[in-house]
Amino acid sequence: MDIFPVILCGGSGTRLWPMSRGGFPKQYLKLTGDDSLVQQTALRLHGIADIAPPIVLTNNAQRFLVAEQLRQIHVKPSSIVLEPVGRNTAPAIAVAAMLALRQSPDALLLVLPSDHVIANEAAFAEGVGAAARLARERYLVTFGITPTEPNTGYGYIRAGAALAEAASAHIVDSFVEKPDAPTAQRFVDEGGYYWNSGMFMFSASAYLDELRRYGAEIVEHAERALDAAEQDHDFLRLDAPEFAACPNVSIDYAVMEHTDRAAVIATSDLGWSDIGSWSALAALSDGDADGNTLLGDVMADAMSNSYIRAEHRMVAAIGLDNVVIVETADAVLVVHRDKVQNVKHIVEKLNASGRQESVTHRRVVRPWGSYEGIDQGERFQVKRIVVNPGAQLSLQMHHHRAEHWIVVKGTAHVTNGDSQLILTENQSTYIPLGVTHRLANPGRIPLELIEVQSGAYLGEDDIVRFEDTYGRVGQA
Repeated sequence: MDIFPVILCGGSGTRLWPMSRGGFPKQYLKLTGDDSLVQQTALRLHGIADIAPPIVLTNNAQRFLVAEQLRQIHVKPSSIVLEPVGRNTAPAIAVAAMLALRQSPDALLLVLPSDHVIANEAAFAEGVGAAARLARERYLVTFGITPTEPNTGYGYIRAGAALAEAASAHIVDSFVEKPDAPTAQRFVDEGGYYWNSGMFMFSASAYLDELRRYGAEIVEHAERALDAAEQDHDFLRLDAPEFAACPNVSIDYAVMEHTDRAAVIATSDLGWSDIGSWSALAALSDGDADGNTLLGDVMADAMSNSYIRAEHRMVAAIGLDNVVIVETADAVLVVHRDKVQNVKHIVEKLNASGRQESVTHRRVVRPWGSYEGIDQGERFQVKRIVVNPGAQLSLQMHHHRAEHWIVVKGTAHVTNGDSQLILTENQSTYIPLGVTHRLANPGRIPLELIEVQSGAYLGEDDIVRFEDTYGRVGQA
């Protein structure tokens, strides 16, 4: 096995707000089927020969999300690497290259964003095979997508001389920044230009050699960050000061735009999308006779060319054309399809005002299960807590709040100070302020309970962990 997949999972996906949020970005959402985008990315690898378990790169906040979603589809990664700070793709891929070389001196890297859709997996596997042949000749290969429209949201690649007998392989003549509309139209009319997909394949050693030529500082600090990394349960934590010293730069800027070994495999039949906007997602959906995509509990009248998605409540829409409406438990987006790229401006305003709707959903996933806010007011809030079978929360206490727990389903093993309790449906307990406590599910079905918090401060940071199954003592 000499092909090492590298799955990049650190993005925030702000253009798909309100479903995609900082704490639960689009790669973990089931947007186009029964599997999330990161699950689709991992499962897509099954059709490729000589493939190793994937190297996954993510951040501390998303570590349990990616680990759980890979566990659900029975994919065991070779490493889940935690970046202590975002430094773009060039340093992250450098770390992955070093890890792969520790397993094989002939390692090839297949670098994949975790949030793309590829409908034609057979064509993808064929393209990987063609790219691997070039990568073994020490070319740094990028996958170019034949444009179907003059899209201004993508960077473009201009193909140069043909490289192989297959017409799809070319030397890269140049990389082009996201163009304006007339320029994008010219690219489509002239031909020979391809969308830059952000997918790559190359020899791990070739990438590091080129990176040393054009960004030696990245290699130096990435290597030190990896050498000083610590294994934390299923995760490999890179050294924070060393990784933070890496320049914040993409692989395109650091290497691909400078090297004379850049090649492009041109593909036209992948069914590829990076789902960079609600319009892009709508384009992947089958519309009705009026061009509408209606998902969830939606009532539409005199609507046309619109994408309406209801996640929690009924949505009624009347007499509109070319709009996107997305409903979640705590936010509703209404936007004209021509303005969907501006959704990021709303996220920026939410961040500037300190609101949490850009970061977390009302339902928050944790390694032991989830919690969901139901109601809140001055000095109280109510949550619905679900604990997975066999899982437990940390042994903890709070300085500013007391808690009431009422079991509505399953069995709870409760540590309440010096007491050990078994609670079943319709039973409850009270956790006074400052008392050490723990909640566990010893049963075989999910434990569900209602938690009522009361106190002067109810923030999630009012928690002191003494023991934790998931290695979070002293961490979030």
